[in-house]
Amino acid sequence: MILDLAQHYGQGAIQLGEIAKRQKISLKYLEQIIRPLKKADYVKSFRGAKGGHMLNKPPDEITVGEIVAVLEGGDTLIQCDQDPATCERKDLCLTRYLWIEAAKAMYTRLDEISFADLMSLQEEVCKEKILDYPAPEKQSSPAVS
Repeated sequence: MILDLAQHYGQGAIQLGEIAKRQKISLKYLEQIIRPLKKADYVKSFRGAKGGHMLNKPPDEITVGEIVAVLEGGDTLIQCDQDPATCERKDLCLTRYLWIEAAKAMYTRLDEISFADLMSLQEEVCKEKILDYPAPEKQSSPAVS
């Protein structure tokens, strides 16, 4: 939905039904995910005959990481990352660290990609930025931050 709104940025309010048809996504699903996006101030809505939704800021000022974090309820992949009390194995769990590091890496990368970048995938600069992302250097032992 955000990518569709970005592609039509500056063209006025877009109705969810239009997005649902273009993207082949359920209207009910779009109605659910628009709520947190409006609450987080990424989308503004207008009522009336010419009502609909639009981005609250330009596509180059919104990153994929921001939107994923809003829709996923935070920038983590596991609940015990933000609320260790939810896991009785938090002190013994060997994979907890792995998931925390994976989330950091994923969100660091997603925060580097704006919706304007996605829309300009055909341009050489963006191809280099997104498609030719260098593989991370191997470390002998992971560093805890």
